[in-house]
Amino acid sequence: MKNLKLEHGLPYPLGATCQDGGVNFALFSAHAERVELCLFSEDGQMELAKLELPIVSNQVW
Repeated sequence: MKNLKLEHGLPYPLGATCQDGGVNFALFSAHAERVELCLFSEDGQMELAKLELPIVSNQVW
């Protein structure tokens, strides 16, 4: 996958939310030390990208 740009997003709403120009991902974890977002092909067979998410606030990545 080309042209992926990881930016700080919003800690809410939780889940994946379409926004102008992209998608905001927000995930809560009380115990995680790091979180990786994996993107897959439409058929789910091939991993296209793996991105480490920055912590935003209050255990939301």
